Amino acid sequence: MHWQTSRFLLDLQRPLIMGIVNNTPDSFSDGGRYRDLAAVRHAEKLIRDGADILDIGGESTRPGSPAVPQDEEMRRVLPVVQEAVKLGVPISVDTYKPAVMQAVLDAGADIVNDIWGLRQPGAQDVVAHHPSCGVCLMHMHQTPQNMHLDHMVGDPVPQVRDFLLHETQSLLQRGVQRNRIVWDYGIGFGKSVAQNFALLARQHELLELDFPLLAGWSRKGSLGTVSGLPVEQRMVPSVAAALLAVERGARVVRVHDVADTRAALSVWQAMQPPATSA
Repeated sequence: MHWQTSRFLLDLQRPLIMGIVNNTPDSFSDGGRYRDLAAVRHAEKLIRDGADILDIGGESTRPGSPAVPQDEEMRRVLPVVQEAVKLGVPISVDTYKPAVMQAVLDAGADIVNDIWGLRQPGAQDVVAHHPSCGVCLMHMHQTPQNMHLDHMVGDPVPQVRDFLLHETQSLLQRGVQRNRIVWDYGIGFGKSVAQNFALLARQHELLELDFPLLAGWSRKGSLGTVSGLPVEQRMVPSVAAALLAVERGARVVRVHDVADTRAALSVWQAMQPPATSA
């Protein structure tokens, strides 16, 4: 299985680590720590730590976070992308704004990672008109402003599956090749703690439709609920969740703690049977 992106055809036989680069003042985990030039230096460190992909974001999507004006998001993200594309790894940009998508793709970014699942007007057009960019479709219930106040009702797995399949079919009808598409079930985005863990336990039901899964558990509130740990102390549960997601078939894990996740995955990898040539 491969993921086609703008500049790279990514082999997903080995699970890949997507390192998080937040150029924001208010991210729930590291808001304000890595801004502008510091974000580029942080990106370089994540690559040294073992990141296979970098995911750059300019707007916090923590529960209750306000939306960022398009011009401000562009100011935060575009200069970082322009430098990061020189680092030799695929660059993903975490945005739902079509104008930002277009600008970063024009700057050489490889992947659009959209929490809205390309539902904003014009977003699908940007992706469909690009010859090869990768796309990560994520499921989100409600919006970042109110998702923590109004969780999903009922079994989340079929609801998430049906949403992702619907948005995927729309992209396929526009000519986007299926090997450009990865799914993210959206941990923490309008789901209860029990629903989040149900999605992890039942990943196989999403994988039955043969799209690679990206799992974004890093430092999420559900991990804090079950472990009792504040966000700055959630490295161990985050690595555990990433490992469980990979064990259950996820092909990409989006993380803050790249070196620790890489070390854990190396243990998992060591017990896998050697690949056989066709």
